[in-house]
Amino acid sequence: MNINFDTLLQKDSFTKDEIVQLLKASGEQEKALFEKSREVKLKHVGNKVYFRGLIEFSNICKKDCLYCGIRASNKMVNRYDIADDQILKAAKFAHEHKYGSLVLQSGERTDTAFIDRITNLLQEIKKLSDNELGITISMGEQTKETYQKWFVAGAHRYLLRIESSNPELYKKIHPNNENHSHATRLKCLKDLQDIGYQTGTGIMIGLPFQTYEDLANDILFMKEFDIDMVGMGPYIEHNQTPLYEYKDSLMSLKDRFRLSLRMIAILRIIMKDINIASATALQAIDPLGREKALKIGANIIMPNITPTQERANYLLYQNKPCIDEGADDCTNCMEARINMADGEIGYDQWGDSLHYKSRH
Repeated sequence: MNINFDTLLQKDSFTKDEIVQLLKASGEQEKALFEKSREVKLKHVGNKVYFRGLIEFSNICKKDCLYCGIRASNKMVNRYDIADDQILKAAKFAHEHKYGSLVLQSGERTDTAFIDRITNLLQEIKKLSDNELGITISMGEQTKETYQKWFVAGAHRYLLRIESSNPELYKKIHPNNENHSHATRLKCLKDLQDIGYQTGTGIMIGLPFQTYEDLANDILFMKEFDIDMVGMGPYIEHNQTPLYEYKDSLMSLKDRFRLSLRMIAILRIIMKDINIASATALQAIDPLGREKALKIGANIIMPNITPTQERANYLLYQNKPCIDEGADDCTNCMEARINMADGEIGYDQWGDSLHYKSRH
């Protein structure tokens, strides 16, 4: 049974049914939800927005996730793997432009050559920046030994999206084989936490087969798992993927966008001091999508500093913005967007999760 909405917003934690009620907010109720989440953000993490210079250095992937444009079975993708010197050049750009941190992201590989390459790159980035650049990595499921090796080499944050906390929904959006196991994903997240990473996860919002109850459980999962950072955004279908056949059953892009903002707002109210990224996918739907997320709860933004000629080939979903901009263009654009969202850029700062610090 629904309780009075104003009464609900006075609470710090919610039951699953209460989260569902908040997720269905519209009009004045949605506006009140966003005002509350903005207050919580300003009180607990302030108005600072931290840069993570994003380097999507390879779209070669051994996984075959049914929603992803760079899945292994997609023969229409132009595969690429940026040379080490280009990655280091992008890292140098981030350092010289006072980003504070960067993100190394790629398709998933677990071969020895790849693992050793990442280890070397992490060490080189630390060296060229005098240990001043913070490093987040996002390279999927690995062994605990690999995670440990990369942690020692200089990475201190890791993003591994759960995609859904519901094992049955997870099965529906991944191939049914041992290479795509929900239990493995959970074990990897636990390994990352045990090693000492600032551990991040996230989900897609508006997936086929997904319910409001699934999304409420996702939020409760993040709280129970005690996650340090979150990157989540609207599901945007890609026409070269198996899930595309369900496109007519989806809620509209606009509704997925609004629901994503409500997810960010609710998560900010519940997990007051975590880092929440303003996802690029928001801007793919609404030109001001990332600013809107920053205003109501997000505090991380990821300017894309991948060499421009390869950006169009890292398409997890269609209509991805900023694929034809250079790194300088992206930086200037981000500065303008953060100013529009009444934020202040945390230059030369790692912007580590306050939640992680309080956990340790």
